[in-house]
Amino acid sequence: MQKFKKLVITDGFWQDTPEEDLARIKPYVSEIAFYKSTTQEELIERAKDADLIITNKVKFNKENLPLLPCLKYIGVAATGYNVIDTAETSRRGIVVTNVPAYSTDSVAQTVFAFILEHAMNVAKHSEAVHQGGWTNCPFFYFQVTPLHELAHKTIGIVGLGRIGRKVAEIAHAFGMEILAHSRTEKTDVPDYIRQVAVDKLFQESDFITLHCPLTPQTEKLVNAEKLAMMKQTAFLINTSRGPVVDEAALADALNTGRIAGAAADTLSTEPPKADNPLLTAKNCFITPHLAWATAEAKGRLVDVLVNNIKAFAEGAPINVVNG
Repeated sequence: MQKFKKLVITDGFWQDTPEEDLARIKPYVSEIAFYKSTTQEELIERAKDADLIITNKVKFNKENLPLLPCLKYIGVAATGYNVIDTAETSRRGIVVTNVPAYSTDSVAQTVFAFILEHAMNVAKHSEAVHQGGWTNCPFFYFQVTPLHELAHKTIGIVGLGRIGRKVAEIAHAFGMEILAHSRTEKTDVPDYIRQVAVDKLFQESDFITLHCPLTPQTEKLVNAEKLAMMKQTAFLINTSRGPVVDEAALADALNTGRIAGAAADTLSTEPPKADNPLLTAKNCFITPHLAWATAEAKGRLVDVLVNNIKAFAEGAPINVVNG
């Protein structure tokens, strides 16, 4: 097993127990430099002598890679690796790995947190009770909004990767009808999933949840045209990537009552700018990109990061994304 000279963690802001995590990596590297965040301008000075780098959102491209002459390995602390110019790293012989599938259960759980909040309005009812609404009510029960069952409602899933399939599995347990659309039709899906054209999915679904990657083809996939196809009672959920949704069009659809509600865990710019139209849109739940961030998912993420480095040190890299 090779032991490397230096590892730089450029943006470990997400690590809850960095000291414990670093101790697990120490057998494979002599020196570790840990930073909670690193700007692109700070990168070269901090990483110019690094053999290994772990990054989350710091970008590596044709401009900065030539200035990192010692670099042999980049471990992306995420599933998506669009921050890396994979062609350039391949040309330079730099191995790039990612962490696949660690957040599947957490993201699927977040989707249903949004769906159940929309169906049952738990927070709104709790707030009303704390404000005295139930205390002052003459009846044994107190209700401030309509409530809805999920059974027999139709959920439309855009993208049938691991997360999309997990969402379908949970929806099936709730007794929901399941429509799905993927770039290519899948042949290995359960019988309870009905694959349809994307327009049909938008037209017939009570809930639509997005689980597709961000590509030129999916950017602003949810636009004014698609929103106009939806039921007026429908609810849209985005836990994929912010730019998959045209945020101005969605805000307009919410504010005019074209659809009943929406939820977003990701936005086009993160953190959002103060003028993002979804921040003031009606019936819009927004969470700060936390669907992946359960304690259990973070634990799996660190496990895979450590195993990726171990495998690279042993000369048999795993989870390689750049060929």
